[in-house]
Amino acid sequence: MPFQVTIENTGETFRCSEEVNVLQAMEHSRCNGIPVGCRNGGCGACKVRVTEGHYVSRKMNRAVVSADEEAQGCVLACRLYPQGDINVKAMGRAWGAAKVHKSVSFSLDFARPAQVFQPDKET
Repeated sequence: MPFQVTIENTGETFRCSEEVNVLQAMEHSRCNGIPVGCRNGGCGACKVRVTEGHYVSRKMNRAVVSADEEAQGCVLACRLYPQGDINVKAMGRAWGAAKVHKSVSFSLDFARPAQVFQPDKET
């Protein structure tokens, strides 16, 4: 039976079984509250702190999650497997770039003003 994962930073929730890591389940659910990096425990982009619930974790790069941090609930989402409903807070180095600002619009071309196509008027 899948468990519920809540990302505290964004309020997003999704389901995750104990056989699938939290990062994979998040991507499958089309959520984006946890930054995605290498997906194999080495880069630290998906670093989270589990604030509530039971889980198991697999081997992680000690350069990005120390033993002390792990003892305090910090793990990489790509190495995090829930054993029940859990709450996590995104902590990874890319978190600032992953925030969603609903009221802000953007353009991919910052050098030139936007051009509006106007068809020729018929006479």
